[in-house]
Amino acid sequence: MKLILTLLFSVAVAALGFSQNSLSKDNLFVLGKVEKLESKILNETRTLNVYIPDSYDKNPNASYPVIYLLDGSADEDFIHVTGLVQFLTMIKKMPESIIIGIANIDRKRDLTFPTTNVQDKKDFPTSGSSEKFLAFIEKELLPYAKKQYRTSTSTLIGQSLGGLLVTEALLKKPELFNNYIIISPSLWWDDESLLRQAPALLEKRTAAKIQVYVSVGSEGKQMEDDAFQLSEILAKSKNLQSYFVRMPEENHLTILHNCLYKALETLNKPK
Repeated sequence: MKLILTLLFSVAVAALGFSQNSLSKDNLFVLGKVEKLESKILNETRTLNVYIPDSYDKNPNASYPVIYLLDGSADEDFIHVTGLVQFLTMIKKMPESIIIGIANIDRKRDLTFPTTNVQDKKDFPTSGSSEKFLAFIEKELLPYAKKQYRTSTSTLIGQSLGGLLVTEALLKKPELFNNYIIISPSLWWDDESLLRQAPALLEKRTAAKIQVYVSVGSEGKQMEDDAFQLSEILAKSKNLQSYFVRMPEENHLTILHNCLYKALETLNKPK
């Protein structure tokens, strides 16, 4: 009930905060737009749900931060995350930002790397294509966004298997984003192999200093211990500004919205 009230409040306030430019000619309230990106790497058409701040067209010389949201379908996280970002913008907790929600086709396929665990393979028969999905993000999505919009800094957000993908991107392609928000990451995947590789992968990274926010709720010993272990590894890196927040009042289903409020507020505080 608390989560539902929070979502309704944020979306209601966000709706009030949007300018009249958000109304279409038919007086429909328009939250964003749907774009299609033909991917040669994935050999499929990907749907992008995009929110553009109302000030974008009024400030033709300004560049805007971009938030890339995994699980960004309209029936997943795009709507409530957009409302949350607009609300935080309205109360001056973060700058106006573009949001690009990456709609899913097969999240188990795209967000996981190959596993040697027999049970993983049984439960997730299409899994194992995260390398290709990260290549899509790096070589097609990011260049597309930079060509279409005036962009500045970038943030990647993911929860659960999305958190696993964000962790993989941080460790293997850290230069892709300025900020990484990792929520309830499924680091149990492949018997925690990514977690074991993390120290060595971090030693190889040469990207400029970036920010990482890791959070976990009351989600069982393995999930909580894995997230804490990841935070301890990140804390030892000199080129990372990392944050770790436990949210014991939240579970795997309720953590995303409240965590993002705290994460976006933290990452955008004046340094």
